[in-house]
Amino acid sequence: MHAIRRTIVETRTKFQHAEIMDTYAYGKLLVLDGRIQSSQAEDFIYHEGLVHPGLLATDNRPESGLVIGGGEGATLREMLRYPSMRRAVMVDIDGEVVELCKKHLPEMHQGAFEDPRTEVRTEDARAYLEKSSERFDFISVDLVEPLEAGPACMLFTKEFYTLVRERLTPGGAMTLQAGMTKLGELDFYTCIHRTLREVFPVVAGYQAFISCFGTPWGFIVASRKVDPRGLAVAAVDRLIAERVPGGLAHWDGITQQHCLALPKYIRVAIDAQTRVSTDANPLIVA
Repeated sequence: MHAIRRTIVETRTKFQHAEIMDTYAYGKLLVLDGRIQSSQAEDFIYHEGLVHPGLLATDNRPESGLVIGGGEGATLREMLRYPSMRRAVMVDIDGEVVELCKKHLPEMHQGAFEDPRTEVRTEDARAYLEKSSERFDFISVDLVEPLEAGPACMLFTKEFYTLVRERLTPGGAMTLQAGMTKLGELDFYTCIHRTLREVFPVVAGYQAFISCFGTPWGFIVASRKVDPRGLAVAAVDRLIAERVPGGLAHWDGITQQHCLALPKYIRVAIDAQTRVSTDANPLIVA
């Protein structure tokens, strides 16, 4: 699908096959197990869409945040745009990928790893949450898809989301990338949505078109309190002006209203989904 100018690095880490490529149309790509994770050209669309709907759904200015996954550092970067953020923790199991991204993708992390508020931990995120009692105003789950032999299988289950909920402050929120939303490929997205509804009082699905993926992509906000669907355009714009100096390139009130307005076929599929992903029966992508 994409003309590759050159492969910058290709390696097999302990957990996955990692590649960083330079392409003609999208600049640098991070590719894990053959699947594009992000591109230099569209990084701002994906990562603003992943992060800010949740940070704007916290009931106060967020002071602490956790990124689960997020190897290229762009999720961390977006979180650190909030001056109120005093502590930002990133937990990624694959330290080799993180180091490759630090070296070869400065356009994406933009120095986020060197920010004094940042703490990067190389360990299993679920184990980290189980042993920690710290609470965060915002948690973003930016993981690779749960492939059968991949590192993320047990991070898409009801039990894991329950653990995430317990590590949020009372007015906190989480976001996650949740797979494709194109017709005929909705089972994964709707299952994650259904699973989150077992755990959180507010679950709001949304989508954005990521052209380097070649498909619309689904995201979800899950909150203990604030429903982003209840925020008017002017309210979102006011929150961004108050919380994010300089504003954003992609996300604003109109964009939020558009992305949260899922088309009917997706809403019908969400309502029809009955499967809940659990530790005993986790959701696996073929």
